[in-house]
Amino acid sequence: MTAASGTMPPFQLSAITFLIGGLIGLPFLLRHPQGVRVLFQPWPVWLLGVGGLFLYHAVYFAALRLAPPAEAGLIAYLWPLLIVLMSAFLPGEKLKIGHVIGAVSGFAGVGLLLAGKEGGLGFNAVYLNGYLLAFLCAFIWSGYSIVSRRYKDAPTEMVAAYCLLTSLLSLLAHLLFETTVRPETESQWLAIIALGVGPVGAAFYLWDRGVKRGDIRLLGVLSYAAPVLSTLLLVMVGFAEASLSLALATVLIVGGAGLASQSNR
Repeated sequence: MTAASGTMPPFQLSAITFLIGGLIGLPFLLRHPQGVRVLFQPWPVWLLGVGGLFLYHAVYFAALRLAPPAEAGLIAYLWPLLIVLMSAFLPGEKLKIGHVIGAVSGFAGVGLLLAGKEGGLGFNAVYLNGYLLAFLCAFIWSGYSIVSRRYKDAPTEMVAAYCLLTSLLSLLAHLLFETTVRPETESQWLAIIALGVGPVGAAFYLWDRGVKRGDIRLLGVLSYAAPVLSTLLLVMVGFAEASLSLALATVLIVGGAGLASQSNR
């Protein structure tokens, strides 16, 4: 969807898509049994929700400006592995070796996928600041996910408010740092709307529900399926070509997920 959305700068795209994502959840927030009182959450809940969504994207965009996308993306994608490891500190959670091996296997698959897609990964000290920001991204999203479990009493409907505030912050960042670009075709508008409804809308509500109520260790390992699924979708719609690295990455990631699932049993 991002590939089909044109050349809109990242903060502008975030402002629009988070607005859409917030609006689709707003009716559920307004119909919450607690009414307006549901918004009276402790300040750490607001800081976590808005800070997690906005800071992750802001730091990730900065990392992509300061380092090559493949290397920055790979470092940032340490977050599922960090979720698996950090879950050991949650009350009632027990980390098994299968979860760790599964997460490492998934990370290796992502590295192989990116290396094959970009023609090789080449880390260079010139891009150190970008690498550090990408590493910070991994900690921001894994921290957001883990700490969200500690605030599981905050209803998922609150994500609508987080998205709307993130949209506002993204708009301010866009006005400060970017030049506005208008979509040129209807298909680009449709792609942007689809982004707001799906990956920047429903996905965040489902993720909030998953990290608060689901098996967070298995969720972390399964997250490595995202880059493989996105690449397969790009192949299906003609934006990318199938490759041996995609096949091997799929084996590593699916195998890692399977191992983690066996550890749960």
